[in-house]
Amino acid sequence: MNSDKKIEYITNWIKQYANSLIFQPPSLVIGVSGGIDSAVTSTLCAKTGFKTIAISMPIKQNSSQHDLSIKHLDWLKNNFDNVKTLTIDLDKVFDSFSSLMKDFNNTLAFANSRSRLRMITLYQVAQAKKGIVVGTGNKVEDFGVGFYTKYGDGGVDISPIADCTKSDVWNMGKLLGVINEIIEAAPTDGLWDDSRNDESQLGLTYQQIEEAMENPSSKFYNRYLKIREPNIHKMKPIPVCILPKK
Repeated sequence: MNSDKKIEYITNWIKQYANSLIFQPPSLVIGVSGGIDSAVTSTLCAKTGFKTIAISMPIKQNSSQHDLSIKHLDWLKNNFDNVKTLTIDLDKVFDSFSSLMKDFNNTLAFANSRSRLRMITLYQVAQAKKGIVVGTGNKVEDFGVGFYTKYGDGGVDISPIADCTKSDVWNMGKLLGVINEIIEAAPTDGLWDDSRNDESQLGLTYQQIEEAMENPSSKFYNRYLKIREPNIHKMKPIPVCILPKK
C-alpha cells in the first residue's frame, strides 16, 4: 500500500471508530511533541473533520523541541478549521511531583513520569471534552523494540499509526505537508532536559531496526533483540491469574 492509500485508509479508520462511539460527536485529543509521529497522527485526526484538540505539554523540555511543537500547532490551526490547539506547561506539576518523590530518586523513572503526567493531562482534557486519546506510537516503537512508557505514551484509546514503520510515517508526513523542520529533525521522546534523541538511546537508527525486524539475517538483528527483550512485557497483555474452575 503506497503512502497516499495509507493516509486515506487511516483517516477513514479513525473516522469509522469515532462514529461507532456512543457519545457523539466525539473529540480527538492528541499530544504534540514536535516529532514526526505526533505531527502525522494529529494531521490525520484533523483530516477526519472531527474536532481535534492538539496539545503541547512541555516539561523541562529542550527549547528546540518545544519550538517545533508550537510551529506544528500553528500549522494545524492555519490549515484545519476543526482544530483547537493548547499549550499546557507541566513544569510546576513535575517540580512538585519530583519534590514529593525525592526519596525515590531515579533518573529513568522520573523521565517516564514525565510521559505519565502527559497521559494524565490528555485524559483529563478528553473526559472534560467528550473525547478519546489518540496514540502516536509507530510499529517500530510499539511492537519492535517497545520504546515507549508503559501507562505513559502507551496509555491511549486508539493507535492509528501502530502498523506503520518510521519510514512509513516520514513518507506520509511529506505527503501531508508537515513542515520540513519536523521531517528533518532527529526523532526524540522529549523526556530529557538535554537534546538526546531516540537513535542515540537505542544505539540503532530506525532504518536499521526496521531491517532487523524484517530480516533475522541482518547484521543489526542481535542488537535489535537486545533492545527488544527487556521491553517485551510492555507488548504483552497484563498477566492475569486465572482461577481453576473447580
